[in-house]
Amino acid sequence: MVQIQDISQVSTLHAPAAPNGISATELRPWGSFTTLEEGPGYKIKRIEVKSGHRLSLQMHHHRSEHWIVVSGTAKVTCGETEQVLFTNQSTYVPQCISHRLENPGVIPLILIEVQNGEYLGEDDIVRFQDDYARTEKAK
Repeated sequence: MVQIQDISQVSTLHAPAAPNGISATELRPWGSFTTLEEGPGYKIKRIEVKSGHRLSLQMHHHRSEHWIVVSGTAKVTCGETEQVLFTNQSTYVPQCISHRLENPGVIPLILIEVQNGEYLGEDDIVRFQDDYARTEKAK
């Protein structure tokens, strides 16, 4: 039974994007994200960050983000401010402000990210520091 569940999860990870803009789960070195819904000016993602991992210190020219913690612990850097968030807490990341998301806990961090802006492409990421050597800057 476990093998069947594993096969089912793998096929879900590699499924083609649905016609309505919802994509399959995308794997990253720090964890994964799944686009749940997308429309004009907004995108909603489920983000999972592995224990002890963090995303790059980054910023976006064309979007703001709102993060809601579903489970786990989130260490959030936004500009010069650092805060720790727990289940059912949230924070806002304004457009053009450097930010980072980190999982200092022992269980996976799961959060919902709501993006708002005129352009929501993955290439609107300017990386300032990255644990995985992905420091190329998007335009």
